[in-house]
Amino acid sequence: MPTTPALVAVASGLALGLGLIVAIGAQNAFVLRQGLRLEHVSAVVAVCALSDLALIVAGVFGAGAALERVPWLVPAVCFAGAAFLLGYGALAARRALRPGVLLPDSAGARAGLAATVGTCLALTWLNPHVYLDTVVLLGSMASTHGEHRWEFAAGAGLGSIAWFTVLGFGARLLRPVFARPAAWRVLDGVIAVVMTALAVSLVLRGAGAA
Repeated sequence: MPTTPALVAVASGLALGLGLIVAIGAQNAFVLRQGLRLEHVSAVVAVCALSDLALIVAGVFGAGAALERVPWLVPAVCFAGAAFLLGYGALAARRALRPGVLLPDSAGARAGLAATVGTCLALTWLNPHVYLDTVVLLGSMASTHGEHRWEFAAGAGLGSIAWFTVLGFGARLLRPVFARPAAWRVLDGVIAVVMTALAVSLVLRGAGAA
């Protein structure tokens, strides 16, 4: 049976969506850590998935072209995102250097739902890469599928939902490894490095776009 254009569009959207999202980044690192801590996992997964869906829809509607007509927006988001990532990276470095606050069961005051959701939203919406990749690139690719662009968007959205669900709820399978304080120190050390590197890249991008 020949493959229909609609199925091709769905498969293409799924492949590109996963290709863009399955990478080490601020958002994925946060989801992984929340999953390991078993802390507000459902809310974090929902926020990430719904945010991605909103960005995908915006891209298909042509928001990417609108962004390109506002030259000051990208550098502004870059610098704001860099400041936030540096702060989050500093907190991760502090956790890595203080073993007494690393384990999920002995971490002292756990973050409330509002604080967790707020951090998740900031890591998502203050990252200009989501606009450049999800809105501009994915939106542009969707337009190449013509009348089947929404099937393409559905495939990309399905990829986001599947990835965040697996990452958030599947992280608990790694809890035996993270029963050791050293493992949490390594994870937080890696998160600190990733956040700092992303912040530097955002500053350079913002300076170049200014």
